[in-house]
Amino acid sequence: MFVLPEDLPLELTPFAFLVGKWEGTGVISYRPIRADGTPDLDVPPTEVEFRQRIEFAHDGTNTLTYIASAQLADGSDAPLPSEIGYWRIARKAEAADHGPGLTPGAGEPSIKTRDDLEKYRTKEGAFNISVSMLHPGGVAELYQGYIKGAQAHLASLRGVAFDGVKAYRHSTRMYGLVEGALLWAWDIALPGDELRSHASARLERVE
Repeated sequence: MFVLPEDLPLELTPFAFLVGKWEGTGVISYRPIRADGTPDLDVPPTEVEFRQRIEFAHDGTNTLTYIASAQLADGSDAPLPSEIGYWRIARKAEAADHGPGLTPGAGEPSIKTRDDLEKYRTKEGAFNISVSMLHPGGVAELYQGYIKGAQAHLASLRGVAFDGVKAYRHSTRMYGLVEGALLWAWDIALPGDELRSHASARLERVE
C-alpha cells in the first residue's frame, strides 16, 4: 500500500507516488541511424531488453530530483545512457524561490497550505508541471505536462544540444502507478521521422 512520505514538502505532494527508488526491466526499440541523422526506415526496428534503476527524491525544496541509470540485460551488462532531471509544479518564480545561481530565496513561499496548493489544480483535476532533463550525450530538454492522480504525462517543449551530437526533435513520456508498479513509456521523433515508441519499462519499488 502506498504511504505518503512524511517529510515531503507540501508543494511536492502531487508527485508523492513517484518518490522512492525503483528497479525493473524494459524494452528499447530503435533503427540504425543514417549519416544525416535520420533513421533508416527500410530496416525493421531492433528490440533489446534492459535493466533500469530510477530514484525520485527531494532535498526539502520545491523540486523533485530524478536520477536514472540502465544497462543491457543481454548478459554483457553494458551501461546505457543515464539521465538526471528536475520535476516541479509549473508556476511563475517568486521571491521565496532560490536563484538565479546559488542565490537563496527570500520571504515566505506562496504555497503554505493545502488550499494554497489547490489553487494550482486545473479544472480537469490535474496539476501542470515542468521537467528538465539532462543527457550525457550533450542534450538538455525542457518538458511541459501534467500530473493527475498517479499518472504524469510530458511532452518536450524545447531542447538544447551541442553541435554534432545525436539528438531528436521531439519526445513524449508517460509515467503511471499500476498495482504498485511504476510503468513508463517514452516516444521520440527523430529528424525526418514521426513520433514512435522508443522505450518502456515496468519498475518495482525497492526503497
